[in-house]
Amino acid sequence: MEKLDKLKSILGDPFYSNDSTLIYNMDCLEGIKILKNAGVNIDATITSPPYNIGKEYEKIMPINSFIEWLSEISNLIFDITKSNGSYLLNVGYLEVPGKGRAVPITYLVWDKIKFYLHQEIIWNYGAGVAAKHYLSPRNEKILWYIKNQDNYTFNLDSIRDPDVKYPNQKKNGKLRCNTLGKNPSDVWQIAKVTSGTNRSSEERTKHPAQFPVDLITRMVLGFTNPNDIILDPFMGSGTTAEVCMSNNRLSLGFEIREDYCHTIANRLETILKTERIKELTPTLF
Repeated sequence: MEKLDKLKSILGDPFYSNDSTLIYNMDCLEGIKILKNAGVNIDATITSPPYNIGKEYEKIMPINSFIEWLSEISNLIFDITKSNGSYLLNVGYLEVPGKGRAVPITYLVWDKIKFYLHQEIIWNYGAGVAAKHYLSPRNEKILWYIKNQDNYTFNLDSIRDPDVKYPNQKKNGKLRCNTLGKNPSDVWQIAKVTSGTNRSSEERTKHPAQFPVDLITRMVLGFTNPNDIILDPFMGSGTTAEVCMSNNRLSLGFEIREDYCHTIANRLETILKTERIKELTPTLF
């Protein structure tokens, strides 16, 4: 709690907090500037900003303005990130008038950010828009940025895939595959959070663009360490905070919409209440 208490003394009273979480109903640009001016350092950032495509939580900007805005936020995050920290940026596609209907935001922003781009991860999912005049989109990108090419956090054993086709295959008498599983590679097949009658995901909230728990869990376990402070400047439905709560990490989130802050608070309180019930009545679970 000492780390979170320090952040509270700098940012003021949060909209919501618990022993591992601080949520501020604040524009992230304002919040990150306060942290920078106070000399705060965080361990990692995991986030998915608006894609500038007209969702209910965003106002469409000219493309150049959108990229400048996203770059400014990303570069401020660089300034407050520890030397061995990571910045995991999930982005999708947008239309560039006269140039392309579905241009990956990665093409427009990747080299405008001060971090070193270590790798691009492809998030592949099954459900999505059913297109008739083009291929149905089934992937988004996660840019894995690091601050120091020679010193960064990467916990491969924590995210190995146990689904190995030939787990007992040997070479020269030794197992060819790590007993914990295989490297999950840079293509992640993880289900999207779906909505709709008879198809809504169990973790679904009212937020229209919700991060899947499984996706964030892999990022948290793979690219951060226990007790790290993880920033999500676009907290949305609170998935990053939930995953941090479940995996011994601390989370700091900014969310500009108050209704989404209520969604996050209700979501996290429901989880905490369930955990308390389990502790009091373990035989029921």
